[in-house]
Amino acid sequence: MLRRKAGFSTALVQSWEDVVGTRLARSCRPDKILWPRRNGQDDPFEPATLIVACEASAALHVQHETGEIINRINAFLGYGAIGRLKIVQKPIPQLSPVRRAPPQPTAAQKARAAEIASTVDDEDLRKSLERLGGSIAAKRSAKAGGNGQR
Repeated sequence: MLRRKAGFSTALVQSWEDVVGTRLARSCRPDKILWPRRNGQDDPFEPATLIVACEASAALHVQHETGEIINRINAFLGYGAIGRLKIVQKPIPQLSPVRRAPPQPTAAQKARAAEIASTVDDEDLRKSLERLGGSIAAKRSAKAGGNGQR
């Protein structure tokens, strides 16, 4: 929907913090891209205007960094797509990161971690290493999408 309605891919929206930095990303978001009208195929390419929704408190800061923001966006997109930046002041909702519960180790992962840590004499340290080993195995399994058997 964003590509059709606003004229840009979701990659820019998803990578906004990487493009402009954490400090600016908290107070501004890309809103839409306005492409100039072309009368025909032979018309030369003209860069677009990026509309950025920005909180009033950060508008001046964004304005001062307009050149750098345009350069970073064009580097991200891979060509000189943006020629101008227009700031529209409005409240920006703070997006909180989605926190997921860490993956839990399976019985086999716990047993493998206990086997590896069995040579440690200190009981507290051995139990901590078993928990750590099980957690690492569960995370690796979740990333790989597998069953965790190694």
